[in-house]
Amino acid sequence: MPDSHRINIKDTLRNATLRQLQIFMVAAEHESYARAAEILHLTQPAVSMQMKRLVEMVNIDLFIKNGRELKLTSAGKTLLPYVRQITQTIREAGEELDAIKGARHGQIKLGMVTTSQYFSPRLIAEFNKRHPEIELDITIANREDISNKLENNEIDLAIMGRTPRRISVTSERFYEHPYVIIAPKSHYLAKQSIITPEHLKGESFLVRENGSGTRLLLDNFFTKHNIHPPKIHEFTNNESIKQGVMAGMGLAIISAHTIHLEKNINLLSILDINTMPIMRDWYILHLTSKVLSPAGLAFQQFMQTQAPKHMKHIFS
Repeated sequence: MPDSHRINIKDTLRNATLRQLQIFMVAAEHESYARAAEILHLTQPAVSMQMKRLVEMVNIDLFIKNGRELKLTSAGKTLLPYVRQITQTIREAGEELDAIKGARHGQIKLGMVTTSQYFSPRLIAEFNKRHPEIELDITIANREDISNKLENNEIDLAIMGRTPRRISVTSERFYEHPYVIIAPKSHYLAKQSIITPEHLKGESFLVRENGSGTRLLLDNFFTKHNIHPPKIHEFTNNESIKQGVMAGMGLAIISAHTIHLEKNINLLSILDINTMPIMRDWYILHLTSKVLSPAGLAFQQFMQTQAPKHMKHIFS
């Protein structure tokens, strides 16, 4: 790139906002304005408008758009590492300010729904590496119990797959959450490539207890597709359900995040149903009325910025 262009970008970027640079970085990494909007909780028009203003500032195209594909121009490729450096510097500055405010000390009361225990210990271990002096007091329970603890202010933050409806919470999505239907390897449906909900009628199901988010999702699925299982076996944890399915007791709807190991070593089958998986999201949330401590804010920020890449690694 000519020196005149370098000078122009450098001078004009003095007027760029951190939000615009953040949007540029996320859009570049995911090659999509739509994905950037989703990740940053913005509308797509808002993302497009901010990128238009950034391009007007630097006076050179940063992206080439071909249909739905979004690719960086040479100028965009030049700018991206600098924006990443700026973002990292801002993040490190924030961590130092958190340290001054006491974010490296204190206690966090964290509630987690039972399904999240298949990945949350790894996230907590990563957080502890960054903030070894922050103590986490962890409660693991079903969705209803965690909602009650939030409402009664018994926990500061919660990791849940569905936000409570009866209480006002502030929630941030940090990763997608797929649900699938599993069967024994020997089940006749496991050998079929085209399965509809109609095929599930007459099958026995293993289900979670009332109050569980998985049970609520399953009940909605049964109602939507007019399914009335002849026999239901109720369990209070996912491990018992998996063992029951492998033993041939019936089918089950379950979070794909709970069967990562069993799937990889072929202990059970995920049925190829045309309406599955059912996609939900994982959230980190707290009471809207609650003022988080510096330690709580540090954990919330970690879940928003660092948890997604760790989740991707865990379930890759």
